[in-house]
Amino acid sequence: MNSPDLTVALFAGVVPPDSEEPLAEAAGAALARAGYALRHGGYNGLMEAAARGATHHGGLVTAVTLADRPDWGALNPHVTTTVYAPTMGDRLHAYLDDADLVVAMGGGVGTLHELTAALYYATTIRTLPVRLLGPTACRLSAFLRAEGWLTESPTRPLGFLQELPDAEALDADLKALEAGRCAR
Repeated sequence: MNSPDLTVALFAGVVPPDSEEPLAEAAGAALARAGYALRHGGYNGLMEAAARGATHHGGLVTAVTLADRPDWGALNPHVTTTVYAPTMGDRLHAYLDDADLVVAMGGGVGTLHELTAALYYATTIRTLPVRLLGPTACRLSAFLRAEGWLTESPTRPLGFLQELPDAEALDADLKALEAGRCAR
C-alpha cells in the first residue's frame, strides 16, 4: 500500500443514484493514484465502489463511523482502518480537521449532512477544496445556488467549491491541485 501524504474525505451514498457506481470506483482509483488516503463512512454503495477503486491502486481506506452506531451494517471489505467517533460532531471533525480535499457524490440525508458540514467548514474554519462529483451532486449544487443556499459574498467566497461532472474532470482537477501545491 502507498503511504499517502494527502487525505480526502469522500461523502457518498449507500444507495447509488443514477448508476454512479462506476464513477465512484474511477474516483477512488484517481484519488489513490494522486496520493490521497480515502476517508468515508465505510459502508456499501458508492463508498464501497470508491474504496474498491482506491485499494486496486494501493490506496488506504479509513472508515469513519460512530462508536455506538446504530446497525448500519458491516463495513465494506476494502476498509483498511477504522475510526470510531464518540459523537456525530466528532465524526465530522475526524473527516474534516486534517483533510486536504472533500469530494461529495450523490447520496441520502447522511451525505447531505456531511456535505453541508464541509461547506460550512470551508467557509468559516479554513480553506478546504470541496468538489461535487457526478450528475447528482452537480444538480444539487445548481439547486442550492438557484435557491440562494449557496451565495457568494465578500465574507463567504465560494472559490473553494467546484462541480466536476465526470472522472475526466476529477483527473484534471487533481492535477491542478497538485500543480498548486508544487507552486507554493
